[in-house]
Amino acid sequence: MTGILLVAASVFIFGLAIYLATKRIRRRKTLSTTPLPESWRKALQEDFPRFFELPEDLRTDLIGISLILAAEKNFEACGGLDEVTEEMRALICVQAALLIVRLPKHRFYPELQSILVYPTAFRDGGHRRFGLHEEEDPGALLGQSWQTGSIILSWESVLAGARNADDGMNVTFHEFAHQLDQINGTDGVPILKNREAYRQWAEVFERNYEELVAEVNNGKGPKTLIDPYGATNPAEFFAVATETFFEEAEELKEEHSDLYSQLKNYYRLDPVSWN
Repeated sequence: MTGILLVAASVFIFGLAIYLATKRIRRRKTLSTTPLPESWRKALQEDFPRFFELPEDLRTDLIGISLILAAEKNFEACGGLDEVTEEMRALICVQAALLIVRLPKHRFYPELQSILVYPTAFRDGGHRRFGLHEEEDPGALLGQSWQTGSIILSWESVLAGARNADDGMNVTFHEFAHQLDQINGTDGVPILKNREAYRQWAEVFERNYEELVAEVNNGKGPKTLIDPYGATNPAEFFAVATETFFEEAEELKEEHSDLYSQLKNYYRLDPVSWN
């Protein structure tokens, strides 16, 4: 009898898994061709106008991926925030989608389950203090990415990053780049296509990272194109370089052409061509 029950339970679990997977595939197919909701369009026009400057085919693919992210990830309002509105979801998901829109087999940030949104900078035992002087508030953070499946964002900072598309500072790009890195570790090396790609990545990123560390140690950090926070470790360098790639593409290509080329090959995007 016990054996029969175990077999029955296994069949049920297998059947349930097939049902859920099929349901997810159908939902993704529907969302991938759904037009941009009007509430999202208004939010993007007001707070992320750069979206409408992107190539048309890119915008079309971004909409589908963004809607899938909004449907599949759990959004939580924290720190006194009343709710995560549709406008908030739109701004976060469209920016997050831009990083994976051309990545093959991206699986919609497979490790990410929850996106926690605070109204402003929050306090935690984490890392980056975007633009804050340590003596003012050493625990104030604008974003975090956890390997346990969560991203934490300051809505105020998400909004600022979206509205200012050319200052090299974007907390959404930064934290979602960490998610791409964290799929296979936290070493600043995302999943690449082959051994040669890993070799080239290591050579270029290590050299540029060490140059930034040297500049920061020599007091030149405030004058560097790449945010000096990238000198913290290779993982932060990748996240910061991603911000620079999407927001200061022309400057990055001019000053660090090899780094730009690696990021272009990885993301399969060429932001310089969007201008």
